[in-house]
Amino acid sequence: MKKYEQLIAICISTVLVMAGQGIVSPILPLYADSFGVSTSLVGATVTAFGLARLLTNVPAGIVADRSGRRKLLIGGPLVSAVGMFGSGLANTIWVLLGFRFVAGLGSALYMTGATIYLLDIALPEQRGRFIAVNQGALLVGVGFGPALGGLIADRYDLSMPFYVVAVAGVLTAVYSFFRLPETWTAAETGAEKETTTAQTSRWALLRSHDFLLVGLVTVGVFSVRAGVRQTLVPLQLSESFGLKVDELGVLFTALGMIGVLLIWPAGAATDRFGRKMIIVPTATLIAVGIGIVAVADSLPLFIVGLTMSAFGSSITGPAPAAYVADLVSEDQRGAAMGLYRTFGDIGVVVSPVLSGLLADAVSISFAIGVNAVFMGIAAAAFMAFAGPSSPRAENQGLPHD
Repeated sequence: MKKYEQLIAICISTVLVMAGQGIVSPILPLYADSFGVSTSLVGATVTAFGLARLLTNVPAGIVADRSGRRKLLIGGPLVSAVGMFGSGLANTIWVLLGFRFVAGLGSALYMTGATIYLLDIALPEQRGRFIAVNQGALLVGVGFGPALGGLIADRYDLSMPFYVVAVAGVLTAVYSFFRLPETWTAAETGAEKETTTAQTSRWALLRSHDFLLVGLVTVGVFSVRAGVRQTLVPLQLSESFGLKVDELGVLFTALGMIGVLLIWPAGAATDRFGRKMIIVPTATLIAVGIGIVAVADSLPLFIVGLTMSAFGSSITGPAPAAYVADLVSEDQRGAAMGLYRTFGDIGVVVSPVLSGLLADAVSISFAIGVNAVFMGIAAAAFMAFAGPSSPRAENQGLPHD
């Protein structure tokens, strides 16, 4: 029963963290645009956040393996709060980019720690469901956040949501301090006996074609999320279809609710049918949905494409992380999750700026279409070349690569 109490506690903490990010998501492009900069610099506000996570994920995973998870779960929200407060005070795009980087550091610390924490308390055959429950909490935060952010920005100004998020970060750290006990001990991980050979084996994961293929899918998923939904879609909806900031918030919240409804069934299906059986069709659905968004010439068709993509993203959710967890031993878990999250953040770093450059050079629709093609290629490659991975295969000692 204790592990379920810990699961609930980590989920509450995740809701607080992700509600903060959700609050700023619909207004961030408009806030950056208010400085009178190009679309590529608007995208850079998302990239700065992702770059910080990219640089932090692996070190955070190694810290978790060596000295525990609680440091990440408490310190991450505090660092993020500093970044969000500074973002609200920004008076130039460069100051905003700097504090977005700080916020990204905090996000990486917390989310890496939370993922490893869940894997600590879950049995192999529960991984998909435990990850799904936490991602459901993530989606609740991200889903309700945009509507709240839009209302706050509409009532006050575009900077006010950042201050609200900073307060939420402090509350999250306090909650984590009192409610999340440490799951790591030196005896469990053998940290005191760690050798150069063990260190090398962590990086050997990069030679696994299964790991690289699921990483490619993850790059695609996060590229769509950061480059399309968080950067291009708000601009397109505002410029081409005339949606206001509060209307953007309501739309993003409605899309987020799809994930809330589907994430638990997705986790159960991941554990029952295997990771690959979930990843391939849902990644394909994301590609098709974003492709429709790219060619949509009416608001209803645009929303249909976004909805399809949201369905795909929601069901894909827990499967890639569970797939990676099946590939590694317990003492490699922190570094493996750090590496896995790095793939996602490559998408977060590259896609917003690249998509912004393509939008400036050609059009927003063209940039969205490029993301759809990449997602489709990643789904096809995983389907053709990745091996199956499941708790059943792990328990029987079957090879994954």
